Amino acid sequence: MSVAASLPPNSRVLYSAGEVDAACDRMAAAIEARLGKDNPVVLCVMIGALIPTAALLRRLTMPLELDYVHATRYRGATRGGALHWEHRPAIPLRGRSVLVVDDVLDEGVTLEAIVEECRRQEAREVLTAVLVDKEVPRRKGLARADFTGLKAPNLYLFGCGMDYHGQLRHCTAIHAIEDT
Repeated sequence: MSVAASLPPNSRVLYSAGEVDAACDRMAAAIEARLGKDNPVVLCVMIGALIPTAALLRRLTMPLELDYVHATRYRGATRGGALHWEHRPAIPLRGRSVLVVDDVLDEGVTLEAIVEECRRQEAREVLTAVLVDKEVPRRKGLARADFTGLKAPNLYLFGCGMDYHGQLRHCTAIHAIEDT
């Protein structure tokens, strides 16, 4: 079965693969301009940021170290709950510039907790990059990312790392579920 055949019938393409690629190009250029001389630690927020992080890494030419964090509020659900840590950064962050890459900034609770963990480990500076910034009426956590690829309405999104019931993260476009 093709990916297109497995898409939910009430979904639509919000951003094409070409639009996602262009957003990654812009983000990488801005990141390189800001952190190009710092040899930062890039932290991929698993699992959703795996695809956006890979897209950014292919575009970056600066020295960097790569690590990951795994902190989640979703654990396979469509609504967030309590924060659960699976993996904290393994590379020492003290005195380092850190770039935390995530797939989507929704309420910002998870991303804010990851930033705070980096600060607790005495990172010199902590910057954030998200592929998608959702237009959420009231954020409870991190208000905005330092680098943002695309803006999206407050809909359920999937593709480019974001999942639909644990599936479809590998879609090259970003899809939205229409209200039913």
